[in-house]
Amino acid sequence: MGIFDFVKSGVREMMIARPDAAKHLIVYKHPDQNVPFWSQLTVDSDECALFFKDGRYVGHLLAGRHTLQTQNIPFLNNLVNKFTGGDVFISEIFFVKTQPLRGVPFGGPLESMEDPVLFEFVTPRIFGEFALVVVDPVRFVIGYHGQCAGSGDNDVILNWIKGKFFMSVKTVIGQTCAQQQKSLLNLGGMSMELSARIVQFAPNLEEIGIKILEIGNFNINFAAEDQKLLREANKARGEARRGVSIASDTARAKQFELDQKFQQDARYVQQLAGNYQNYAAGQAAIGAGEGMAKGGGGTGVAALGAQVAVGAGMAHMMNPAYQQPAPQFVPQHMQQPGAQPGMPQQGYPGAPQQGYPGAPQHAPQGYAPAPQAGAAPQAAAGPTIEQRLERLADLKSKGLITDEEFQARKSKILEEI
Repeated sequence: MGIFDFVKSGVREMMIARPDAAKHLIVYKHPDQNVPFWSQLTVDSDECALFFKDGRYVGHLLAGRHTLQTQNIPFLNNLVNKFTGGDVFISEIFFVKTQPLRGVPFGGPLESMEDPVLFEFVTPRIFGEFALVVVDPVRFVIGYHGQCAGSGDNDVILNWIKGKFFMSVKTVIGQTCAQQQKSLLNLGGMSMELSARIVQFAPNLEEIGIKILEIGNFNINFAAEDQKLLREANKARGEARRGVSIASDTARAKQFELDQKFQQDARYVQQLAGNYQNYAAGQAAIGAGEGMAKGGGGTGVAALGAQVAVGAGMAHMMNPAYQQPAPQFVPQHMQQPGAQPGMPQQGYPGAPQQGYPGAPQHAPQGYAPAPQAGAAPQAAAGPTIEQRLERLADLKSKGLITDEEFQARKSKILEEI
């Protein structure tokens, strides 16, 4: 039965709503453009109804039940068909979802990327879901969906949106890794940060009335060979970093030891030696003694003699009693005939005179002083310490004395220094 027969039959009421089978669709178009007056139009709470005539947008109705009459819906006057006596509206009615649509899947492999830290080329794979909402239903129908009857599958409607969104995901991941210098292996722990950045830099879809709200179940993974390649590179990098850290810690410990030694030496110089020369001489003497004590049977006689000489020399420098005054300088014209240059002379003004108590007695050059009466004759000079140590080492090398006897006699000889 046609619409004219329906109107003529006196029926004034007709129910118009989105059928249950089409509740999931973003856009649903009512199949009949001829709508009788007094029809009841039901708009669900998550959608709105758009009215178009001759390809132009006329008006919309929000959620609720509406009786289609010109008294309470003024824009319906533009839809009245005059040829039916004013009893029929001619209009295309679109039901458009205004509630966020969640669980829209996206994903796939990215193009080959170089890890900014490990410098290996791999191909990450990303998967997830995003939520969007139609913020401008009129723009969405006119600019993207079109005034066609539509299809029963949202993927057909969202195919272009999903592709454009996936391109923005790839761009954000590449920029994030390059800017933060993080390996692609770290992306798994950055899901929240990446999701926020992707939403922030999502493609501008305002021209079609769409807005991306959030991302859920975001996941980044790699093929088995890429995963192995990155892990091996990361292991090598970790070993190198540990080596650098150990070397740095060792250098700091050595520097600390040197700083402590410097502070200790500075304190000892100030409190004990008076100046660094005296402190160095004392340290050299102590080192010589320790070297002789640790020399053992394997130490050569020449080395022992050198150590003895160093110790004695340092002790001589540190003891002011062993320091002799420099000879007095006498001008040549004041020297006595036959005197050696630089020796004190008599007979010139200011020269010391003999005969007073404590005056030094000078013997003629070439003559030894006569021994005093009652004095015991001097004993012949014995072997030096070096000679005694050399003799002792010779006896040991020939097997005439043991190591214990050698050490005991060497210690006694060294005590005489």
